[in-house]
Amino acid sequence: MTLVYLVAGEASGDILGARLMAALRRRRPELQFAGVGGERMAEQGLASLFPMRELALMGLLEVLPNLRRLARRMDQAAADITARRPAVLVTIDAPSFTLRLAERVRPAGVKIVHYVAPQVWAWRPGRVEKIRRRVDRILALLPFEPPFFEAAGIPITFVGHPVLESGADAGDAARFRAAQALPEGDRPVIVMPGSRRTEVRRLLGTFGEALRLAAAEVPRLRPVLPLAAPVEATVRAGTANWPIQPVLLREAGERQDAFAAAEAGLIKSGTSSLEMAVAGIPHVVGYRVNPLTAAIVRRLIQVPHASLVNLLAEREIVPERLQENCSPDKLATELVRLLREPQAAAAQRAGFTEVLAKLRPPQGLPSEAAADAVLEVMATGA
Repeated sequence: MTLVYLVAGEASGDILGARLMAALRRRRPELQFAGVGGERMAEQGLASLFPMRELALMGLLEVLPNLRRLARRMDQAAADITARRPAVLVTIDAPSFTLRLAERVRPAGVKIVHYVAPQVWAWRPGRVEKIRRRVDRILALLPFEPPFFEAAGIPITFVGHPVLESGADAGDAARFRAAQALPEGDRPVIVMPGSRRTEVRRLLGTFGEALRLAAAEVPRLRPVLPLAAPVEATVRAGTANWPIQPVLLREAGERQDAFAAAEAGLIKSGTSSLEMAVAGIPHVVGYRVNPLTAAIVRRLIQVPHASLVNLLAEREIVPERLQENCSPDKLATELVRLLREPQAAAAQRAGFTEVLAKLRPPQGLPSEAAADAVLEVMATGA
């Protein structure tokens, strides 16, 4: 039995892991899988060692109360990997947990691939030396990442961004309107406050108030929230008393159809911005963390933008409202502008085309390129 061990720590990593498992199985049907993942990886046959949602934490003050539990899960995962001795360990994003895990099992001689380059190019570049000692290869999603890690002596492969496989541009707007019985004239707005409970608790109320303010100027605005499994209950509870009844979506197909119908988006910073770009949805990015966390990060940050769309474009295409600027009135102002001014929406869409062209791997799909890189490490050790 050839075992591939995968560890994901949040919803986006669960999707990456599931697509990677499917691509690996197409190439090597005899492969077996173990590790930590969520619903998507379970659909591919992974029996998670423990619930992935226990790792989906972000922010210094959010993590601190959970350190003891995280340490137990670290011990459990390290012991399982050491006992099973997989052909390769694929750690997927969530570097605070996964790269520490890689360090723990490194002495056992396990080959390690880290999927999604840690954003040391954005902040704390001094961490790159620690990463070099912990992994055999990095799989990069963004085209500007390889030169940075190559300069540090870390093998790295640009595999393209998985958002290109998301199907975000493949939905049916008419089907969505019919399925949700949306009246003619309703204007769907995609709302994505995050896939971590800490993110949702910090952003959902602000987003809800921003939508209320925007609806006063844009009649018949209808919020649409795709639900990530780890935060579904939190989102349902947090939107129960919104003055505008939102549409809550559970299924992937519903999400794609909603994207096709949407006129704008109000989303958190991160991969969601690229997903909006694929779908062609003009959007506003908002984000807020604990003030102490923000103060520390601001001293370390090395890049001018939070949105990946803006980073790739090297200019602000998408308005970013962060920390103290992530307020209901400022978010509402930008959202209203996108809904009222066709030229503002068109300018974003033109920028999306430029950005997405940079995210394609040299050949094939991103998950296929990632699978090929993992198999190469299994075969050669590097």
